[in-house]
Amino acid sequence: MTAKTSTGARTEQQSPSKLHIVLVEPEIPGNTGSVARTCAATGAVLHLVHPLGFIIDDSRLKRAGLDYWHLLDVREHANQQAAFEDLADLPLFYLSTSGGTAYSDVRYPLPCGIVLGQETSGLDRRLLKKNPEHTIRIPILAGARSLNMSNAAAIVAFEVLRQHNFPGLARVFR
Repeated sequence: MTAKTSTGARTEQQSPSKLHIVLVEPEIPGNTGSVARTCAATGAVLHLVHPLGFIIDDSRLKRAGLDYWHLLDVREHANQQAAFEDLADLPLFYLSTSGGTAYSDVRYPLPCGIVLGQETSGLDRRLLKKNPEHTIRIPILAGARSLNMSNAAAIVAFEVLRQHNFPGLARVFR
């Protein structure tokens, strides 16, 4: 991959889960910080696709995952084209309220990537139409617009990891 690494704290080879969470043009630093915390706790690689709606060192971003930031492998991509070229070897699953398949009905390989769009508009409809077999959704009540992006990322990430017996994660309570 040719993405710029923000932290360099953990390399892909050290990432126990081989899960990649891709945020396409995220707008809210607190949401991205919360997704970063999920990535730090699971060993997932976080991909940030520019333009971002905030500065990467924004205090709200780091506040949401400050004590975990050293555990992250963050990859920044200049734009969507660069991101999808860098991730071309990974099976990608696109999370959208318009997805035809429930996230829990998919058998996820590892490695794989979960792709989420902007908080206000989601992923580009053209991208979803090109990938209907990999466009997934989280079932919610009719009339509810959507879940928070960071919650959605965590729900799907833990389903992927559960299917693989939580690779590299501690299973002991302290």
